[in-house]
Amino acid sequence: MEILTKAELKNIYRTEYNLFFSRIGKYQTLLKILKKHPDYMTWKYIHQMRKTSYYYGKRKNGPFNSFLYIMNCRKFNNLGRKLGIESGENVFEKGLKIFHTQGIVVNGNARVGKNCRLYGNNCIGNNGITNKCPILGDNIKVCVGAKIIGDIELAEGIVVAAGAVVTKSCYEKNAILAGIPAKIIGYVGEDKIFLD
Repeated sequence: MEILTKAELKNIYRTEYNLFFSRIGKYQTLLKILKKHPDYMTWKYIHQMRKTSYYYGKRKNGPFNSFLYIMNCRKFNNLGRKLGIESGENVFEKGLKIFHTQGIVVNGNARVGKNCRLYGNNCIGNNGITNKCPILGDNIKVCVGAKIIGDIELAEGIVVAAGAVVTKSCYEKNAILAGIPAKIIGYVGEDKIFLD
């Protein structure tokens, strides 16, 4: 997601800050910051991702903006290395939340919709044969150890179960994909799960 204005950047900052800290109060938030809690470090990474994306869009507006893009990109990549995350800056739409950071690899050419949830040890990337990457809809949950690979599309609301490897497109909204290779095993309804 390329961020074009400072107002848009601030809106995204606010939304994603609230995903991590709105329910715990100011005192607990301060403690997480002081202790460099994993939640704080993950939010910091996402915050830097958004800042880098903003300067990515500005980089052609003169050498100073190019410099700011490079410096922000370096900071973004350094944080990613510390946390075990590899991702492009323009992959995720607003509302990204990462629960556990280690082992996350997301190809910079992948595109992921709003409100994505990554639970750790995930891969979203090409299949090693072509450079084409997955396109994921809004409200997708990628559970622990799940992989989404290749030139595929996933509809909104899909849950990719723990350890699943998705190699084919799924256009059915709210499907639960599980297994290797992944197939539909049920659907997510309003606060309910329906298994086949």
